[in-house]
Amino acid sequence: MSDLDAFRAEIRAWLEENCPAEMRQPARDEDDVCWGGRNFKFKNEAQKQWLERCVAKGYTVPDWPKAYGGAGMSPAEAKIWREEMHRINARPPLSSFGIWMLGPALLKFGTEEQKVHYLGQIARGEIRWCQGYSEPGSGSDLVSLQTFGEDKGDHWVVNGQKIWTSYANKADWIFCLVRTDKANKYQGISFLLFDMTSPGVTTKPILLISGSSPFCETFFDNVKVPKHQIVGEVNRGWDVAKYLLGHEREMISGAGGNDRLNTLGPVLSRAGLEDPLLRAELAMFDVDALAFSAMGEKFLDEAKVGKAHPAQPNMMKYAGTELNKRRYELLMAGGGSAALEWDSEASDGGSKARAWLRTKANSIEGGTSEVMLNVVAKRILDLPGA
Repeated sequence: MSDLDAFRAEIRAWLEENCPAEMRQPARDEDDVCWGGRNFKFKNEAQKQWLERCVAKGYTVPDWPKAYGGAGMSPAEAKIWREEMHRINARPPLSSFGIWMLGPALLKFGTEEQKVHYLGQIARGEIRWCQGYSEPGSGSDLVSLQTFGEDKGDHWVVNGQKIWTSYANKADWIFCLVRTDKANKYQGISFLLFDMTSPGVTTKPILLISGSSPFCETFFDNVKVPKHQIVGEVNRGWDVAKYLLGHEREMISGAGGNDRLNTLGPVLSRAGLEDPLLRAELAMFDVDALAFSAMGEKFLDEAKVGKAHPAQPNMMKYAGTELNKRRYELLMAGGGSAALEWDSEASDGGSKARAWLRTKANSIEGGTSEVMLNVVAKRILDLPGA
């Protein structure tokens, strides 16, 4: 037996013994997702147990170094972990912008003190983050952002506004792009971290057509941010931001471990779907979902060894979000008119319809589909600009 075979057997045995049965069921609603943070309330004992057991082994961030709360797995071992989690349909023990986005940026750009201080808290689910990037008038053209940090010696004073800040009203801290030099568009942005309970920070949820409010407007009014809470160099935050965006797009696409792009055949077959045209569309979706999964694994393997094309996250983000929208279109079509029902217990409060409406934002958040296609055209296909 090879070392990797032995490792797989060890992981399989641990999962069978430690993953509660409730955590092997698909998440039905937002409360089924463990976000962690200061104010998080566990839905049940199984959710709490699953997190605690994974934290003890470093399995919330299996490929992070042990010194920062991870399990220190190699890329090959981390792939086996994902495969074994998928085999038993285990939910992620912790969902976190800190894991998906900020953590990789800190590992690359953070000081040793920042890594020790923040990464362990992220891995243990003790801190929940939100992302302060987009602003009114600065979405796709993010480098035009105007939120300004004035240098006050030992701290900055930040004033401005962010928009579409996912879960800002539930987050403990924010990683935020702030202009610190008004004279230089690209080399005048810094990447700051600060507590959302800081005086001068307020949030206002934005109600979506799905009836939920995952996005917020976020306002900064003379917010004091200590100088040591900068990641990377002053005025070089765009370097950190670009690196982080790649990981955000992986996450939105589903390549970062999200299982939402699983095949639909077993789901809709149980519903007794008989329409031959819809069944054909379903088969086409399942083939594309499997192909996307294979492409995602290839990309992750290449990224781990530094061989991935820098624009590949853009391609993955576009393909993944389009596939996710197709997924929910098929689920709605398979459910017929009953799937449009909005309020009853039978429809679980219209969970499918609300999720379908929510997917419309996938092609906007993290960079619009049009921007992603432009990047793919220029950087991967080498097509001439307009």
